[in-house]
Amino acid sequence: MYKQSIEKIKPELEKIVEFFKNEMKKIRSGKASPTLVEDVIIDCFGSKMSLKQLAAISCPEPRQMIIQPWSKEYLEPIEKALSKEDLGSSPIVDGELIRISLPSLTGEFREKLLVRIGRIAEEAHQTIRKWRDEAWKEIQEKTRAGEISEDDKFRGKDELQKEIDEYIKIIDEVRERKEKEVKE
Repeated sequence: MYKQSIEKIKPELEKIVEFFKNEMKKIRSGKASPTLVEDVIIDCFGSKMSLKQLAAISCPEPRQMIIQPWSKEYLEPIEKALSKEDLGSSPIVDGELIRISLPSLTGEFREKLLVRIGRIAEEAHQTIRKWRDEAWKEIQEKTRAGEISEDDKFRGKDELQKEIDEYIKIIDEVRERKEKEVKE
């Protein structure tokens, strides 16, 4: 009976991990990557769209991105939105495309990125713990209602913690990989 409480939160835990992985992709390391900018929201002709819906994004060199809008009308809104992003470099309109040359990461910028990574990881941990508390509360309520025995309650607590530890481990591994990339 306690297994239902644990199974019920698993989809939420999966969402947290996926969200965290996506956030880590958006943080710049030493190399250019389309994931840094593809989800930037562009305000274009009264509607909001992600950059990947409006342009092709490529990285011809390790520290350079080229954004080629599908239409010339998208150039200015894309350039404006990218200027607001914290990429460490300003976008340059070059004819019908936009170039972003990413400078080497300075020690100060690396520190800023590491702090940001740590903050996002801590938020993910807090959300995971919130779901753990939710499941534990449900297990306790089922015990009080007589649906679960005391022994099963504690088995459930152990199993729940084991599950939570697995998700936290995934978050920590992704965080460590990203921190390593930023430090290189």
